[in-house]
Amino acid sequence: MQPVRLRRKLFMSITKEKKTSLIGDFRQNDADTGSAQVQIAVLSHRISQLTEHLKSHLKDHAGRRGLLMLVSRRRRLLDFLRATDHKSYLDMLKRLELRK
Repeated sequence: MQPVRLRRKLFMSITKEKKTSLIGDFRQNDADTGSAQVQIAVLSHRISQLTEHLKSHLKDHAGRRGLLMLVSRRRRLLDFLRATDHKSYLDMLKRLELRK
């Protein structure tokens, strides 16, 4: 029997290379991997990938629920950043082209 080949690849998760490049772009210092800015950038990338997936898979309700959870988590992180460091919050909105 021949192995079954998938016609399309699912890009639901973020690749290791892309995540390290996002961490490099948004980190505050050399040891920073989990600051709010880094987490917001990674979530924004995952949200954009999932949004593209849902445009072609209209009935993927579980994926839509996951998207809403990611958006909610990003919103909470942005609210935290706005409360603690407003200048950094505005910078993140501009860099990620998010609207408030």
